[in-house]
Amino acid sequence: MKICVAQTKPFTGTIEKNIIQHLKLVSLAIEQGVELIIFPELSLTGYEPTLANTLAISKDDARLTVFQEASSEKNITIGVGAPIKTSQGIAISMILFQPNQSIQVYSKGHLHADELPYFISGNNSLILQLNSQKIALAICYEISIPEHSEKAFQNGARLYIASVAKFKSGINKARTELANIAKRYSMNILMANCIGMSDGEECAGKTAAWNKEGEMICELNEVNEGLLIFDNTTQTTEKYLL
Repeated sequence: MKICVAQTKPFTGTIEKNIIQHLKLVSLAIEQGVELIIFPELSLTGYEPTLANTLAISKDDARLTVFQEASSEKNITIGVGAPIKTSQGIAISMILFQPNQSIQVYSKGHLHADELPYFISGNNSLILQLNSQKIALAICYEISIPEHSEKAFQNGARLYIASVAKFKSGINKARTELANIAKRYSMNILMANCIGMSDGEECAGKTAAWNKEGEMICELNEVNEGLLIFDNTTQTTEKYLL
């Protein structure tokens, strides 16, 4: 089974443009036979906490219908990032579109201190099951919380996908944390990061994959959008840059 993580350069606060960009990468993934594609944190708006109140959407936003259509027509699961309105506040979420199924939402349960003025913590956990593979999802700061990866392992996940918005100042720490998770639990790890400016800082890119020994096996650069594809049957990777 082929799984991929996308590296994007968001148009700040412009959901329509970001949807077009996402669909280009989804189409490329479909051409390569991918069954799951995960985008970076808040990929549909860019990582802009101070704008969250203005940019927040519903999971049922009509503009997102194109993702469900692509999922069902091409048999691919698509995970996109967005600030989602709830009755309690706004959550940093991943919206998951699966073939001929209801939309699922995974919301970030562990927030960084800088995010607390703008977002609420999610309280749901989600293990995706594709074929016989259990896949755990993490959103950015959650990779720094040991209980998160431990729970993923205890729930049977052997693949851990982190959807992040890491700046150049924080990318090395994230890479070390993910390598350690891979080695500790003998899990394959994928990380989807963005490029360009977000929240006044430059994002690092370097979307990557690690094997079960904690060794990085593939990495994108810090300037191009693209895809990193992992085949969990052959344990091989491919990369496509735009």
